[in-house]
Order: sequence, then structure tokens, then C-alpha cells
Amino acid sequence: MPTAGGVRYLEALPPPSARARGALILLHAFPLNARMWEGQLTLAANGWHVVAPHMRQAAGGTEDRPTASVTMDDYAADIVDLLDALHIEEVVVCGLSMGGYLALALMRHAPSYIRGLILADTKGQADTPQALEGRQAMLALVQRSGVEAVADEMVPKLLGETTRARHPEVVARVRALITSNSADSIAGSVRALMSRADSMALLPSIRVPALVIVGDEDTVTPVSVAQELHAGIAGAELARIPQAGHLTNLESPAAFHAAVDRFLEHRI
Repeated sequence: MPTAGGVRYLEALPPPSARARGALILLHAFPLNARMWEGQLTLAANGWHVVAPHMRQAAGGTEDRPTASVTMDDYAADIVDLLDALHIEEVVVCGLSMGGYLALALMRHAPSYIRGLILADTKGQADTPQALEGRQAMLALVQRSGVEAVADEMVPKLLGETTRARHPEVVARVRALITSNSADSIAGSVRALMSRADSMALLPSIRVPALVIVGDEDTVTPVSVAQELHAGIAGAELARIPQAGHLTNLESPAAFHAAVDRFLEHRI
């Protein structure tokens, strides 16, 4: 797995026969890692240089950057370091869940890099006091009982009812992605989530083409939340994925891929 700018990442390059379209970076959800995007690396066939970075100390990620007090802004700085090391000056950013929070942090701190924005199953609001209590409970859980306990709690929340009932292979895949991370990396990501700023005031300033994606069965960031995000960004598109929960790219990869491909083809 290559490393650039101190960040490890998955990568797919376009074939020589394809017209070069630019770079597409895929930012992963909590508590997963970049391997959740393996199915989307095929977007390279359409001419995209696809990069999926691991956040700090996620499975296969960079081990020499601290996680104890990491913030979402630290994650954003890591991505800028990666882009600079790869000599990428402009990029379409696609973030799902935590990756969406990171995409908005990049839009806040490094907007000149971003030529398009895809926000999947995420939101612009910061954590409420109740949500912060939930983060503290997750920290206590991972420190007390480890990553298997985190998987037990998170899998039913992350996956929609249809996926849980009909697609045991997806359930197993998500559990494996979660448990491939260390307890320290999950705890670090929880702290980063707690640190993120509210981005609702940022939305009206976004002037690049934007797509909001949401699963119809998402209970973590439901359709109503996605609609608020969509309404806040002028000219944004909204794509709803039927029979999918919070991890739309894993639960309904064909529909997710089609929505992203359509956006890239017609808006970027």
C-alpha cells in the first residue's frame, strides 16, 4: 500500500485509453477504513485518478501520527499533505458519514483544492449534547470491551433493515472492516468526531457542484437531515438510495456508483 505525505492510501489509476478526468478522493466512514471504498475504485475506468486514504492508524493506515488528541482539522491537514505529495491541485471530494464531516472541514480550510463535492449519509450540524454523551459512551465501550463490542453496537445502526435481513455478506463485511481497526484508532476517531465544528453556516458559501446522497433506510443521518444539507448548498443535487441505510456505497453499490458517475459525468 503506497504512502504519500505521511498518509497511506488505496489508489486506482485510469487506463491509458481513458480520457483523464482528474482526481477523486474518497473519505471513509467511522468506524471503518479506506477498504470500504474498494468497490468504488472502478470509477478509475472512466478516467478518474481515485484515491482512498486511511485516517490515522485505521487498519493499514499511518502509524507514526498520534491519535490521542486528533481533531477533524488534523484529519483535514493530513489530506492536504496527501494531495500535495501526489501533486494534485484540484480534486472532487467524496465523503461518507465521518468522511462527509472531513469533506466539509476541507471545504472550510482548503477550498481552493476542491472542484466538486459529494456528501453521502452525513450532516452539517455539530454534535448535540445528547450526541456528545453517546460519543463518550462509545469511548468508554471501546476502552472497556474492545473493537468487537463496538462492532456489536454499530453494525445494526450503520446498516439498513433490508441489508440486515437480506444481505448477510454485507453485514459480515462491515463487521470485518470495523474489527480490523485497533481500539486506539477507533477512540481517536471518536475524539475527532467530537471536535468537529458546525458547518451549517458554511453551506451557503459552497460554489462548486455538489451532490448529496442518502439511503432511504438511514437512521443515523436520515433523509430529513440530508434534505437540510441539500437545501443549504445552492444548486446541489440530491440522490436517494432505496433499500439502503447509512453505508450506501456498501449496501447498494450499483445505485451509489450510478449516482456518483452521473454527477461526475454531467456536473464536473
